Amino acid sequence: SGAGHDAQMIARIAPSAMIFVPSRGGISHSPAEFTAPDELVAGANILLGVAARLAAD
Repeated sequence: SGAGHDAQMIARIAPSAMIFVPSRGGISHSPAEFTAPDELVAGANILLGVAARLAAD
């Protein structure tokens, strides 16, 4: 991804990752950005699963 996010800075001091969910038309960082609720839920479930695995380790 060419996305520049806080993860770039955090990665200098700690492991980091990003979860991407699709937005309509591929538009992001814009007032026109829209992501369907089911895609948001899917992304949140991925985050939940990763957090649970990390907590279990």
